[in-house]
Amino acid sequence: FNRASAPEVEDDEFADERAEVLAEAAALKKLAVDYMHPEVGVTSVDGACFGRNYFNRASAPEVEDDEFADERAEVLAEAAALKKLAVDYMHPEVGVTSVDGACFGRNYFNRASAP
Repeated sequence: FNRASAPEVEDDEFADERAEVLAEAAALKKLAVDYMHPEVGVTSVDGACFGRNYFNRASAPEVEDDEFADERAEVLAEAAALKKLAVDYMHPEVGVTSVDGACFGRNYFNRASAP
């Protein structure tokens, strides 16, 4: 095996390492394809794969208090207001609409009669 005309042979360690790397690459490729194509769906091959939702069943107790519901409504309202402000900031071309009749302004510095 040491002659010049002998074919090149890999060591067992390198062959095992190469096989592991190729298996990991194949698994990553499969995950990438699954991520990029969600329309394919998930197939279950194990008979022990099942689930039960214990929170939405008819006999489940009500878990949310009125205080938490009110607080959640306030937080969602604040989040909606912040989203509107962010959209207004990021899109200045939309403009500002005045809904108050008392909103007016006058520039005293650039008027014709300014000293």
